[in-house]
Amino acid sequence: MEEALQIVKTIKQGDIKPIYFLMGEEPYYIDKIADYLEDNLLAEEEKGFNQMVLYGRDTSIDEIISNAKRYPMMAPRQVVIIKEAQDLSRTIDKLEKYAENPQETTTLVFCYKYKKLDKRKKVYKLIAKKGVMFEGKKLYENQVPDWIQKTLKSRNYQIAPKAAQMLVEFLGIELGKIDNELQKLQLIVPEGSLITPELIEENIGISKDFNNFELRKALGERDVVKAHQIVNYFSQNPKDNPMVVTVSLLYGYFSQILQYHGLGDKSKANVAKILKVNPYFVNDYVIAARNYPMKKASYAVGYLREADVKGKGVGAANVPQGDLLKELLVKIMA
Repeated sequence: MEEALQIVKTIKQGDIKPIYFLMGEEPYYIDKIADYLEDNLLAEEEKGFNQMVLYGRDTSIDEIISNAKRYPMMAPRQVVIIKEAQDLSRTIDKLEKYAENPQETTTLVFCYKYKKLDKRKKVYKLIAKKGVMFEGKKLYENQVPDWIQKTLKSRNYQIAPKAAQMLVEFLGIELGKIDNELQKLQLIVPEGSLITPELIEENIGISKDFNNFELRKALGERDVVKAHQIVNYFSQNPKDNPMVVTVSLLYGYFSQILQYHGLGDKSKANVAKILKVNPYFVNDYVIAARNYPMKKASYAVGYLREADVKGKGVGAANVPQGDLLKELLVKIMA
């Protein structure tokens, strides 16, 4: 996030490079930087003759270079944007000669999504020397709630930790998908507001009481009634609550409880750092570790492995996934 913001900042300051190569597994900031360049480098009246968008599958490196070498018409520069540039991966080395001496009056932008150039390649080194190389890296699941909080803070909103966790568990770690939902919320919620689990439930359709986050908490507290209520809800709504996701998240949770037991320093700050969780949730792990000594937590991990295999149809082909989850709860909470 910081690197992307710094790139935009230098552009605003007038430090515009001849090549921007935007690559990586996470497309969110690739799109954001490319959109900023497309919207802001030229005045509207200059774009007709001096701004061009090409697509990797419909063009070639030779055609791109030919366009990049043109001079702008009645404007200080031209902008050439290559979207879906990853489709040119087999021939991208042909860009070397141009990258050695790029046209200073052209800003050439490559959106090279879901892949990245090998840093050992000559073309990578040349572009890095003359232009900007940016890599959009996938965030780990535990990093996304913090990203949500920072993103909303930059827009003058706050979000409750549980609400951020609900978004991650329901939407996954794709930043563009999450941001779409955040923008919908911003249309409804007044600026400066705190986004709560209730707002998430009302406007995005995620149950604040019956979700994987609440299931983990119920298990950690050994709240048998609540855990079974949630699993019954999952059984009635299997498409929205796939067993494979639930088992995966619970496996991670009990693995963290095992990690907690192995810590010498159980201070709040160290637990949050090692388990990679928001400090707000550390007390949940303290309670869970009390309820699941190391031996019980180890058994739980084993039961979850078994459930994962059964959920994929091995040894339990005709058993409904809701029944498998209920069986799992009984074993874990015995």
